[in-house]
Amino acid sequence: MNRKLVMNEVVLVNSKDEELGTMEKLAAHKSGHLHRAFSIFIFNDAGEMLIQKRASSKYHSANLWTNACCSHPAPNEKIEDAAKRRLKEELYLETPVDWVFSFEYKTEFENGLIENELDHVLVGHSNDKGIINPDEISALKFISIKELFKDLDSHPENYSIWFKIIVSKYWTRISTNLEKRKLYRA
Repeated sequence: MNRKLVMNEVVLVNSKDEELGTMEKLAAHKSGHLHRAFSIFIFNDAGEMLIQKRASSKYHSANLWTNACCSHPAPNEKIEDAAKRRLKEELYLETPVDWVFSFEYKTEFENGLIENELDHVLVGHSNDKGIINPDEISALKFISIKELFKDLDSHPENYSIWFKIIVSKYWTRISTNLEKRKLYRA
């Protein structure tokens, strides 16, 4: 199977994450079909979160800060494998990741594209912030949780919608995972 063709497809799912087929990625974002996605959160030993600023060339949410990495698994690709693959492609970073939870969200962007995703949230650990792939990212930084929440409160327009949803609605799930890993610093 042509790997490039597969990578341009997303896996369509229902709310129970049962596969319904595949669709070309941009077509899925134009039609608003629910599809599988993932968001990776990386933390260092100080409990700081790695965030990236999306490249200006991204077809939505360009130049916005968000979690370390996010994408879509290819057809027949496990979420954890897809997450590791994308960390390597976007950040040239290799680290184990663990699934924490999933949630569904839908939003429409000014350009008419629609994100309708069943987003799997994964957490990993690294003291290395990786290297910027300029096709994907324009900036990377570790940020303290306190500083992040302060900036999110003051400048929410600088962050991606899914990142704001995850941090505002599901932070307890992430922080509980970090406490188990002994990475959380209030």
